[in-house]
Amino acid sequence: MMKHVLLAVIGLIGCAASANAQTFPTRPVSIIVTSAAGGAADATARAVAGQLAKSWNQQVIVENKPGGNTQLAAEYVAKAAPDGHTLLLGPDVTFTVNPHLYRKLSYDPIKDFEPITGLTVLHQALVAHPSLAADSVPGLLALAKTKPGVLNYGTFGLGSAGHLNMEALEAQAGVRLTAVHYRGAAPAMTDVIAGHIQLMFVSFGSALPSWKSGNLKLLGIGSPERLPDYPDLPTVAEGGLPGFEARSWFGLFATGGTPHDVIARINADVRRIIEADDFRKTFLAQQMMQSIASTPEAYAELIRTDSRHWSEVIRAAGLKVE
Repeated sequence: MMKHVLLAVIGLIGCAASANAQTFPTRPVSIIVTSAAGGAADATARAVAGQLAKSWNQQVIVENKPGGNTQLAAEYVAKAAPDGHTLLLGPDVTFTVNPHLYRKLSYDPIKDFEPITGLTVLHQALVAHPSLAADSVPGLLALAKTKPGVLNYGTFGLGSAGHLNMEALEAQAGVRLTAVHYRGAAPAMTDVIAGHIQLMFVSFGSALPSWKSGNLKLLGIGSPERLPDYPDLPTVAEGGLPGFEARSWFGLFATGGTPHDVIARINADVRRIIEADDFRKTFLAQQMMQSIASTPEAYAELIRTDSRHWSEVIRAAGLKVE
């Protein structure tokens, strides 16, 4: 008798789980973005939200909650109901850098979240002021070795992609540069163009107009291979740093404990959007982005791999934030 009761309960649970996915969403969905409006994460969120609203016949609202190097938004979603109606869209640093950079976080990067899918990746460009006495990565490394600590570079904040990518370059090349931290990529790039600082890593799309106008040198791209649309631009790796990559990616998360069938439903619908030819042409190509959409399992593995990498970089650089 007890066995039959247990089987019946299990069957009811299975039916309930299936119903979760079939009826989701039952109300407006919020996508919480870790940065202010106008950036790459925000643009990605709004492009995806617009398509999801059509697919789900339900409102999908984008809310920007910048602050604390993405911690404010992450904490908000971590405390939301685990039903898939509140999602987090943010950069890799939230899960691969912050746990190693900060002594204490306002969220648990593993227990508080369910990875849904990666979304987009931005390759970083290594740019310099035109007056720099180097026109390539090998030239820069040679110059840096003769002037340890003299050349300075801008970042868009301590622990940002622009900071850690340069720390990784220094470690691999055996050179020493000096970091100058800014509140965002735009003011840092303004100072590179003005000649107040010499270098920085910034997204290729952001650097493109100033490079084309001659206001910046572009020494290399942080992609694993040369970009198809710009085959004459060398990668940083080609300049004597094999395997080097400089990139930032954005992904989608649900609150920890969200039913797996709901995760699978969101994953399937988002991947259908991201992988569509029309979305690639009208959004990804225009934003200089590429898709990294995948299964939740593959996305979780990407997070683990990058987390190990940045843990080593941060430890070697002696970085820590209270």
